[in-house]
Amino acid sequence: MASNDTAELTEDMVRAALAAVRTPEGVALSVSPALSGVVVTSGKVYLSVNVDPAQARAWEGVRGAAEAAVKALPGVTSALVALTAERKAAPASAAPAAHGHGHGAPAPSRAISVPGVAAIIAVASGKGGVGKSTTSINLALGLRDLGLKVGLLDADIYGPSVPRLSGVAQKPETTADGKTMIPLENFGLQLMSIGFLVEEDTPMIWRGPMVMSAISQMLKDVKWGPLDVLVVDMPPGTGDAQLTMAQQVNLAGAVIVSTPQDLALIDARRGVAMFERVNIPILGVVENMSHFICPHCGGRSDIFGHGGAHAEADKLGVPFLGEIPLHMRIREMSDAGLPILVCDPDSPQAAAYRHVAQGVKAALERVQASARKAPRIVIE
Repeated sequence: MASNDTAELTEDMVRAALAAVRTPEGVALSVSPALSGVVVTSGKVYLSVNVDPAQARAWEGVRGAAEAAVKALPGVTSALVALTAERKAAPASAAPAAHGHGHGAPAPSRAISVPGVAAIIAVASGKGGVGKSTTSINLALGLRDLGLKVGLLDADIYGPSVPRLSGVAQKPETTADGKTMIPLENFGLQLMSIGFLVEEDTPMIWRGPMVMSAISQMLKDVKWGPLDVLVVDMPPGTGDAQLTMAQQVNLAGAVIVSTPQDLALIDARRGVAMFERVNIPILGVVENMSHFICPHCGGRSDIFGHGGAHAEADKLGVPFLGEIPLHMRIREMSDAGLPILVCDPDSPQAAAYRHVAQGVKAALERVQASARKAPRIVIE
């Protein structure tokens, strides 16, 4: 019976349930302009409620009431109501930061901090297809091998890869009050991804505010920690979701992943500029798919060129973290849910990731030491 109810669940049924929920102005939520998105898929319901930042506290009760109303519908297996508060864009006259490392516009206040997590680092790329997710999980494992307690958040809402890369498919449990998710664990890492909450082939047809709200909830509403580092696998590109994440999350630094070819380097340059614009330190650049060694003859081929990311890092004045080869073993075992640092930790490929992790750890320690030494203004 439940399966029939799930199949018959429609957006109209959800909106009818929301008619009983009143906004702070006394208007039914179902007809309020604040309701900016409703997605119904396989018994799962996602809503976006967009309000003015100054009214966010007053709308929190509406969010809770909407979630309860939707969950009460027959056939609903889960519901996520995202309360999004978008600030007005900065004036157009606000100039981008110069490329020099450590310079940029004054950093905006970052509202999202994560209890139990000492540092959050973003792994980003200016474009998709450069191996950012594979780099993220192996970087997390490399930091684990250096003795750190590490978590991995898959913030790529449209194309979550962590479930496949980690070999984890089950859904996360919640705490006793039902308000906080417990991260899944594998390979000594704490893991969270929207892919744990939806079916692998479910398309995420979400607008930017819904994406950012989902990322926010996976940061704040998950029982992380205690962690030394939370690695965030960012969405590709430098659009609204990426910039909002950079502005609103208390990031300790960012790692940029690129292939050596000129086309990818153009996008990597944009990624560096985006983080520098909001005063987030660049921990370094990784050149992925740097070269290919033929398993039969041992000959080397620079399929995408070679050294481009290193040269770009030098030009931008940011650290170069290392080269990751293009290797069939990395691809095969990633698809099988066994990252190279797990299935073949003594291989040259694993050593390359471990070298990158050492560079990230060192860069993060420099950033944290610099923050501790920052001058304090004392008024006597």
